[in-house]
Amino acid sequence: MRFSRMINVIGVHVAGELNEVIVGGVLDVPGRTVFEKMRCLQAKHDWLRLFLLQEPRGRVSQCVNLVVPAADERADVGFIIIESDYYVPMSGSNTICTVTALLETGMIPMQEPVTRLTLEAPAGLVPVVAQCRDGKCESVTFDNVPAFVFALDRHVEVPGLGAIKVDVAYGGMIYALVDAASVGFEVVPPEAAALVEVGERIKAAAAEQVPAVHPENPDIHTINQTLFAAPLRDGPGGKRSRNGVIVSPGRLDRSPCGTGTSARLAVMHARNQIEVGETFVHESLLGTEFIAAVLGVTDVGGIPAIRPSITGSAWITAFHQYVLDPSDPFPNGFRLGDAWPGEGRKPAS
Repeated sequence: MRFSRMINVIGVHVAGELNEVIVGGVLDVPGRTVFEKMRCLQAKHDWLRLFLLQEPRGRVSQCVNLVVPAADERADVGFIIIESDYYVPMSGSNTICTVTALLETGMIPMQEPVTRLTLEAPAGLVPVVAQCRDGKCESVTFDNVPAFVFALDRHVEVPGLGAIKVDVAYGGMIYALVDAASVGFEVVPPEAAALVEVGERIKAAAAEQVPAVHPENPDIHTINQTLFAAPLRDGPGGKRSRNGVIVSPGRLDRSPCGTGTSARLAVMHARNQIEVGETFVHESLLGTEFIAAVLGVTDVGGIPAIRPSITGSAWITAFHQYVLDPSDPFPNGFRLGDAWPGEGRKPAS
């Protein structure tokens, strides 16, 4: 059989969230930084996102990571994070999955009991400490890019809800954080569909009404995620809380979300709800957990910021070869509105 395209990926889930890692079939992308590589991929090679993430090969609750040579000599490897609708500067779950795939397949040599490495994400350098035993990457701890607050208690007019209060913060992506109880949610599994629908409305309204531009990289801008925050409570491991992050075009992050956790840490620190060195356990709707902490304080373009740390675990689920038969009528895949919110019946291109 003659195929016009063949791409090798490793399927990995972290806390329930599927993040595939491309390890073959795609060459490096030009760029002086991984951020520039990401922009080049988006502008000139977007077929990769369409091919892998849209049906019939992909699904809405899926992300992929393209492993590329690092541009920064301090990093061991680079990676580009590709979601259904966006190329994002950083993702915690994708970091954990990419490290697990690289170590457990030997693409980067595993050292037991601890492997230290540095990834270059589009958002910047990400130092990693992986706990390893018997060939298994048992957990991954990464120091995320600095997180900071754009606005606290900003009123936003949302269709169907009226005026609500949101906090806006950056944790590798830009979030509108909402007190879940204030809009009638407990952040529990039966609410999943309603959380998605309301979260997308809030995101659209907040993005329009609350401008947000990264002070050091103006190409990172605009609110593109909603985080529903359940109440803080005390537990044996420190403060903890559930949360639900809504990812466009309309689905729940299955994991506790690393960049969302970082954004929430920034808000908590700004409100004096957490101190440097204090542990925070963030839970997903599935009950899975990321363990987080504020490592220290810094500033980003003059804005007070924190240095977040996130720990989680991932598991390899599959090894795939995605191929394209030249006669396939859907080389770029398609979307239908039963699974892809807001889509019509025409194949996406």
